[in-house]
Amino acid sequence: MVSEEKVWQALGTVMDPEIPFSVVDLGLVYGVETAEPGRVRVQLTLTTRGCPLVRRISDDAREAIQRLTGATDVQVEIVWDPPWNPGMASPEVQKRLGWN
Repeated sequence: MVSEEKVWQALGTVMDPEIPFSVVDLGLVYGVETAEPGRVRVQLTLTTRGCPLVRRISDDAREAIQRLTGATDVQVEIVWDPPWNPGMASPEVQKRLGWN
């Protein structure tokens, strides 16, 4: 079984193409579920609803999880509730971008 910790580590390598931080550091990962055998479901959001990079970020997340965990069935769901806001980013990101 793929561990949730490994999935989070894999997601930590997925960078937002417009903001130089990972989807984890930006607070864009809303949920991770693992199940047997090799199934992973991730809920992600984006910084804006109209983000033109939705496909790229979803694909990058799926590929990173498969490559780094060995998962064979990875589903990435884009969700909008709750709406993302800068306060969801890690303290380091908030500080570096002047959001706090």
